[in-house]
Amino acid sequence: MSGRLSRSGSGPGQRDILEAAAVAFTRAGYEATTIDDIADELGATKGRVYHYYRAKADIFLDVVLTGMEEMIAGVQPIASSTDISGADRLWRMVHHHAGLMMTRNSFQRVAVQAVEMHRLREHSTQKAALQKVITLRDEYEQLFADVIDEGKREGLFRDVDPRLATKPALGALNWISIWYDPDRGDYATVQRVAAEYADFIVNGLRRSRT
Repeated sequence: MSGRLSRSGSGPGQRDILEAAAVAFTRAGYEATTIDDIADELGATKGRVYHYYRAKADIFLDVVLTGMEEMIAGVQPIASSTDISGADRLWRMVHHHAGLMMTRNSFQRVAVQAVEMHRLREHSTQKAALQKVITLRDEYEQLFADVIDEGKREGLFRDVDPRLATKPALGALNWISIWYDPDRGDYATVQRVAAEYADFIVNGLRRSRT
């Protein structure tokens, strides 16, 4: 498990390594990516990478953690708002999540690839980081479930199971990171796609008007 070291000395620091690793993992996947690939993307030596990390799995987990922490940092304040309805909060949460899938595509795509982390379970040195990933994932899903539950209690949403409704919503959102090409998108595209997803998910939960 990495120690979340702070930058020291000259040259690329830990954050730079994570940025490079996110690109490398996105390009080739976890299994095919090597420390050499990350160093090449970084424009530095393997020694610089090993200064911060002992193994590729440690880097992968830190990229995943960084991506998840970015999502929580943006969505949690929206979920905690008290001046707007549950439906409006959910719309903004979905919009923010969709936006990150596009503007932070490499980090978020690696987070989606985290299903591969089952391969890391046998390595005890990564257990603590893996458990943190699982905890953050559960906390993030709960943010959406709580807001959906509130929208249901307000009479805005159908009588759904909030936890169950969260799963397909996040699944659809996370898939953006796979099909979206950040090299071809622009701000207007990001905003349009995010709004379409937010409308689709929120309207799909609304109570029908008869």
